[in-house]
Amino acid sequence: MSESGFSRDRQEAHESRQRLRGFAAHLAGYFLAMIVLVGVNFLFFRDNPWFVLPMVGWGSALAVHAAYAMGLFKVFR
Repeated sequence: MSESGFSRDRQEAHESRQRLRGFAAHLAGYFLAMIVLVGVNFLFFRDNPWFVLPMVGWGSALAVHAAYAMGLFKVFR
């Protein structure tokens, strides 16, 4: 393999790790926020499960981020 091919592979691997780290941080933030929101909802508003709206909304953005982290948007480069 040529030198440029090796460095390109290393660059792609580095970018892949960076995307995965970003997704992991996003996922951790999502779970922490949902724990807080669900707790607040059930402590103060038992009759109205409003926590579902941010869970679905943020969850859909998280799903798009997961697709990006897996490299599914390489087609658009």
